Parts: sequence; structure tokens; C-alpha cells
Amino acid sequence: MSSYAISSSIRCGKKLLDISRPIVMGILNTTPDSFSDGGSYYQGKCLSIDLVLRRAEEMLNQGAQIIDIGGESTRPGAPVVSSQEELDRVIPAVEAVVNRLGAIVSVDTSSPNVISEAAKYGAGLINDVRALQREGALVAAAATGLPVCLMHMQGEPDSMQNSPIYGDVVAQVSDFLSARALACKSAGIASEQILLDPGFGFGKTLAHNLALLDGLPKLASLGFPLLVGMSRKSMLGHLLERPVEQRLAGSLALAMLAAERGAAIIRVHDVAETVDVLKVLAATKC
Repeated sequence: MSSYAISSSIRCGKKLLDISRPIVMGILNTTPDSFSDGGSYYQGKCLSIDLVLRRAEEMLNQGAQIIDIGGESTRPGAPVVSSQEELDRVIPAVEAVVNRLGAIVSVDTSSPNVISEAAKYGAGLINDVRALQREGALVAAAATGLPVCLMHMQGEPDSMQNSPIYGDVVAQVSDFLSARALACKSAGIASEQILLDPGFGFGKTLAHNLALLDGLPKLASLGFPLLVGMSRKSMLGHLLERPVEQRLAGSLALAMLAAERGAAIIRVHDVAETVDVLKVLAATKC
């Protein structure tokens, strides 16, 4: 658990999210091409809201505190989708999970109109891999009054893994996130509504990712809650030489290390197992 985070709770729309101990965010991608669960919620070419609800309810029952819904794959090499296509994928899922399950929903998007529409349909958090740098995104996010998560990414998904280079990856990520947090505050977003994500796997080699993991306490010292996502990622593929479906043990080890080093929210595919890990960790932090 971090001793640095200023806020022990975050106001997500009408709900207060307790992050005094590390919590789990469950991943639900309404995309046909995400690296792990892409296409899982489709029947033919159509998104199935029944399948979305079934998976969201399962993750909530397993202990997820947030459901993160995304409609644009950001895996390495992923193409950009149109905002209308993203809306078609995201908004029905957000509306259903919020209204039928009463969950706190995070919307994983960089698009201003998706940010605005998702907020109208009950989303409680804006989670942007581009740190609100797309034209209009910062203004749209500020207008919602919702908390925002700002992630570091070098380049864009279609090219980010083409030889990423850093001098000091921890310092550069820290400087970038600090600058984006300042931009958010200048736009009217309160400090207590800002979260930071180092962006593991987004324009980073295995060595960069391991350095960031080691440097999490420095990032936590910036004074904002950290959201960390390493579940099943290619860094584990390179480290363990295992395919996506065989990376559970590695994902759990990373979740434990991240929580010990200051992460407030752990974004994962395997909710039940990660919740168990965090319970064990909490029991040792009396």
C-alpha cells in the first residue's frame, strides 16, 4: 500500500470509490481484436449485451470494484477506429452495466465524443491511454466532472513498439505524467480527481517495463493514485516465454509487486485470483 497517495477515495459520479487499500479493476473489451478478450462478447458480428452483462456480473461477484469498458483496441499494431464505431461498441455496454448492475464503470477511451456520451450514460471514470492529448479530449473530460486516469504512451498503438527509446524511463514517464496532471488542473479538474498510469507495455521494452516496476514508489510520490495494468501483457510473454493464456502466475506476481510498491488500482483480466492476492497482501499489512 502506498504511503504517498493523497486521496483514500475518489468520487466517481454518484458513487464514492474507496482506494484506501489496493482494489481490482476488471477488463471488459467490447472490441473484436483486443489481444486477450477481443471478440469474446460478440455473436457473429454483433456485440451481445447479454454476454457483456454476464461477464461484468461475474467480475463484480469475484470482487472487482470497477469495470473498465473499452471499444478501441490499443494492443501493439492496433489500427485506429472511427469515433462512431467506438460509440457503437461502448455506449450500449456502459448503459447496461451501470443501469442493470449498478457498477462503477470506467470508460477506456481517448475520443472526446465518447467521453461525453459515456458520462451521460453513467460512466464514473475516464481512463485514457493518450492522457487526454487528443484535440478536445481535455475539455470534454473536464466538462463531465468525472475523475480521469492519465497514461503514458510513447508513440501510438500502431507503431509504439517499433524500437522505443528512453534515457531514464522512470524520470521521463514521471515528467510526462506530472505535466499532464498540471494540464488537467489548469483545465479545472481537481487534484483529487486525477489518477496516473505508467503505461506498462505502451511503447516500452521489457527492460523499460521492469525499470518502471522498480520505480513505482517514485511515481507514487507524485501524489496521485496509481492505476497499473500488466495483466497477461507481452512483457510476460518475453520474460516467461508463455502465450497469453498461460500468463496467470506471472500476472499475479506483478499485481502483488505493483500493490506493494504503491499501486491503488490493479487493472486485470483474472479478477478472482487477483482479489485473492490482494487479500493476502492486506493480511500482512496490519
